[in-house]
Amino acid sequence: MKDILLYSLGGLVIYFILLMVVVIRMNKNESLEDYYMGGRKLSFWLLSLTFIASWWGAGSALSTADLAYTDGISAYWVYAMPVLFSTLLMALLAKKIRRIPVMTQPEMIELRYGKTASLLVSVVVYLFMMLSAASQMVGVGLFFSGFLDFSYEWGVLIGTVIVLSYSLFSGFRGVVFTDVIQFFFLTVAAIYVCYIGFQSGGSWSEIREIVEVRHQTQYFDFFHNIGNNLIYVLTFGAAWMIQANVWQRIMATRSAQDAYKMTILSLFIYVPLYAIAVLTGMSAIPIYDTLPEGGVIPALTRDFMSPVAGALVFIGVCSAIMSTMDSLINTGSMILSKDIYQDRIKPGASQSHLVKVGLLSTTLTTFIGLIIALNLRSILEVSWIAADILATGCFVPIVMSFFWKRGTHKGAVSSIVFGITYSLCNMLIQLGVAIPTFWKPGSAEQIIYGMSLSFLIFIIVSLCTKPDEEKADYYIQKSKGL
Repeated sequence: MKDILLYSLGGLVIYFILLMVVVIRMNKNESLEDYYMGGRKLSFWLLSLTFIASWWGAGSALSTADLAYTDGISAYWVYAMPVLFSTLLMALLAKKIRRIPVMTQPEMIELRYGKTASLLVSVVVYLFMMLSAASQMVGVGLFFSGFLDFSYEWGVLIGTVIVLSYSLFSGFRGVVFTDVIQFFFLTVAAIYVCYIGFQSGGSWSEIREIVEVRHQTQYFDFFHNIGNNLIYVLTFGAAWMIQANVWQRIMATRSAQDAYKMTILSLFIYVPLYAIAVLTGMSAIPIYDTLPEGGVIPALTRDFMSPVAGALVFIGVCSAIMSTMDSLINTGSMILSKDIYQDRIKPGASQSHLVKVGLLSTTLTTFIGLIIALNLRSILEVSWIAADILATGCFVPIVMSFFWKRGTHKGAVSSIVFGITYSLCNMLIQLGVAIPTFWKPGSAEQIIYGMSLSFLIFIIVSLCTKPDEEKADYYIQKSKGL
């Protein structure tokens, strides 16, 4: 055990040096488009790998395996199905998104509706990015504490400082290239841990025997608990479908066709990656009587691997978490720099000045996420709060902007204001504040009511107010490539 810890710490230092060498070579940012879009010069396959790495994070690498240990094959629904659903929807919209001549979602909303709606979307998207980054900080804290026997606080601090160090100076281009390195590590690690799990636990028939002894008849039922699982698909799927860090990758492609190819390639790679995580969790059933402290993946690594192999897996899981955290921080920083500072505070700022603002925004976003992570220690809880804010606050006006010409600025503003108020009430309830509701917090009803009311408000207010046909025509025609 001591050897694994030493090798893992040594590997972490080497890994950090490797990332820093990459980002120093990539540090060629002369404008905001360079810092946040890589100059729109990166190939679709590179962006596809960073697209995958952006979602294959702490929840995917750790929570999916732990959920599969407990619930069996139906654990695929919690993270995998929302990602697949979201990616499919984005593939259908990718060309439209890329054709709009902007860098960010708030810019898109301003082009379609107006400045007030754009500012509100900036606030919602930033809250989502910050909370989602915090969920990855929770993930790295839990993993370090379970694997290296660090305290949770030290785990969060070390993992976050590493990500901030390489994200700060490289911008999007560096994030992409470090994500490619991280994708390699996380893929090898995921396959190897799954292999070790089955080698150590026995055959598929032995898993069946253990399940029968424990009377877990639902373990191999893919559709078990489908009602609750659909909640995750609906909530996370709606939020992730408009997730700004993923749209950032679509907008950073060279062309609309590249945007489409990137999402399709990512869709096909996600399917086996999530299946590997589920199988890894199931393989631990014959090995451990209860879910191991720290989770299945750290336990298999500690108990059945050589120090070198364990260190490589440790780096692989770190890669999965950090590759998601860096993209969330980078996009949150982009919202602060581009949509709030440049557009609202100092429109005439030089590009060199804005790049410096980007550095400060990256630091601020990381710091706020760190504070949240040190106080909320549940990946799923933080992810749920973030998804609720984005789904009820922005899903309707963003998606409808492409399809409904009659949607108005006041309709969008009303829908967003309702969504923000609704989701913040839900967040306060989760934090223990007694607020009367007619829905059950954290339930399907909460999401259905929130998104349905947001949609109705958008439709009703839009029909009762005067449309801006010129704005709508320009936006929709651009999205069609006309």
